[in-house]
Order: sequence, then C-alpha cells, then structure tokens
Amino acid sequence: MKKLTKKEEELMKILWKLEKAFVKDIVELYPDPKPHYNTISSLVRLLQDKGVIGFTQYGNTYQYFPIISKEEYRRSFMNQVVSDYFDNSYKSAVAFFVKEKNLSEDEIDELVKLIKNKK
Repeated sequence: MKKLTKKEEELMKILWKLEKAFVKDIVELYPDPKPHYNTISSLVRLLQDKGVIGFTQYGNTYQYFPIISKEEYRRSFMNQVVSDYFDNSYKSAVAFFVKEKNLSEDEIDELVKLIKNKK
C-alpha cells in the first residue's frame, strides 16, 4: 500500500472515526478554518483511486466508508518505517524509541512484558 499524504491521512482519521460519511459530514469534523467542500470531495476521489475508501450511491449522493482499517494502515506504515529507517530491524526501532522518548522504567517494564507474552 502506498503511503498517504498528510491531508489524506487527516481525512482518513475522520472517516475511520465516522465509519460512514457523506462529504458534508467529513467537512464538519475538520477544525476551523474548515477546508472547502470541493477540496474534500477531490481528496475523497483520490483516496478512492488509491483503493482505501469505497462508497454507496444514493441517487446523486455518495456515502463513503474506509476499505482499510486504521490498524491495517498503521501496520503497513510502521512496516515501511522500520524497513526504510531501521534496516528492517524491529530491535533497532524499539531501541530508538526507548532512547529518544526517555521512557520511564514502568513503560520499559511494560514493553518487556509485552515482548515476553508474545513468545
């Protein structure tokens, strides 16, 4: 799956939250200043072309819904980040976040528990 642009991701976050929506519903959830209806309509068409959203037609109106889940996108995105920036090493990625985010001992213990439970 191709990485979405920031604007596309922003729209997808709204659509994941709504689950199904018309363009006007999507526009309403944007913070002020809200983008123009036509701008969102164009973004929706781009996301359709990318195969990440679908629609149900009601006469001349379309209700949109995500085809991929937030979790699927997150998994694909994170796999790409690990591949591009950590030489496909999840160990290196975790080590980076542990060092960069100054995790507390409790957070590190929680990570260790997650890893042990995965075995």
